[in-house]
Amino acid sequence: MSVDHKPHPKPVQYVQIALVLGVLTAIEVALYYTEDVVGVFTDPLLIILAVGKFVIVVGWFMHLRFEDSLINKFFTGGMILALILFAIVMFERAAANFI
Repeated sequence: MSVDHKPHPKPVQYVQIALVLGVLTAIEVALYYTEDVVGVFTDPLLIILAVGKFVIVVGWFMHLRFEDSLINKFFTGGMILALILFAIVMFERAAANFI
């Protein structure tokens, strides 16, 4: 019985990914502190950055890029459902401010 095993990333690749995640986190913090300048685009930009970080963490640190496509579909479906729920809450919150 032969198992097709792909090699894991080298430590330098983990450091590179950590640096990318650190830069994305710094951008998120900067967006929070410059919310007055960025305005209504703050929340969508933060969501986009969060989704990007989710994809990086799931793909690299959880090694999902080596897994079966069915597992990837479950994680994608979970992210889509979370985004839908988050959008519903955001719209409800925005509507409450107008009433």
